Amino acid sequence: MGINLKDLVTAHEIGWEELRGKSIAIDAMNNLYQFLATIRQPDGTPLMDSHGRTTSHLSGVFYRTIRIYENSIKPCYVFDGKPHALKKEEIMRRKELKEGAMEKYEDAKSKGDMEAMKKFASRTSRFTPEMIDDAVDVIDAMGIPIVLAPSEGEMQCSFMAGEGDVYATGSQDYDSLLCGSPILLKNLTMVEKFQPEKILLKETLSNLGITREDLIDLAILIGTDFNPGVKGIGPKKGLKIVKDKGMDKFKKDIHNLEELRGIFLKPKITKDYKLKWKAPDREKLIEILSEKHEFSERRIDRGVKRLEEAYNKNITQSSLSKWFG
Repeated sequence: MGINLKDLVTAHEIGWEELRGKSIAIDAMNNLYQFLATIRQPDGTPLMDSHGRTTSHLSGVFYRTIRIYENSIKPCYVFDGKPHALKKEEIMRRKELKEGAMEKYEDAKSKGDMEAMKKFASRTSRFTPEMIDDAVDVIDAMGIPIVLAPSEGEMQCSFMAGEGDVYATGSQDYDSLLCGSPILLKNLTMVEKFQPEKILLKETLSNLGITREDLIDLAILIGTDFNPGVKGIGPKKGLKIVKDKGMDKFKKDIHNLEELRGIFLKPKITKDYKLKWKAPDREKLIEILSEKHEFSERRIDRGVKRLEEAYNKNITQSSLSKWFG
């Protein structure tokens, strides 16, 4: 779901050149869902191989990561671990929404309504363990670092950004701001017509006249992945409540307020990670994408060459410059 802060934050559109040389922790599942929802055929069905295995997410992570690399940016992908117990209700809600969307898709299909089919098909996106394993294998074969979070990926990204191990968190959701990520970058893996957007935590808090703790309370009021929020309270009304220090009035509606605050203030993270970019493994990429999932070997080979050039330019040469620059 993500937290609805769109109307309260200032997103600065930036050029790719501003991110040159920067390393970015990308919320992997957030972006994989984006690929799965948007990279589809005209009738809304995802890309698949001849065995019916979905490949939209693999196409997205391969080609759009290459574009990031070619812009002299060093990405790493952070995958979710075990979800927090309080997320169970949200997971069930999402499952019900997908089932409802599937029914509407089938109805549109029976009527031959291509526009409606595409609309509802994108809302049925779901991952199997095999799909995630394939994505991990592709990213690893590309030489991109992978971090396995103990719980929520965006929280791990935020910790890494807060520690200065990466420049920013890359996600389409605003949740990382609650977790303390100094910088949130959006649109990194979107299609080319979208420019990257930068949102600064300090600027957001200053503009709103609140603290990060207030921002967390605001999110809890309007609803997070861990609680449904208070009925009738949206972002602007919630902002007024926290600025007026009125959270105490809602303790009866939010009985586990301190636990919810703790999810964002003291998230489950790991310090056991290393960010090392490696040369891409052409043979492994061909094996996964072309031999297993029937991508054009010629196209994958061209992609690998682009990846190798970007690696040599951004990683190898920059490492040498530290010694001889």
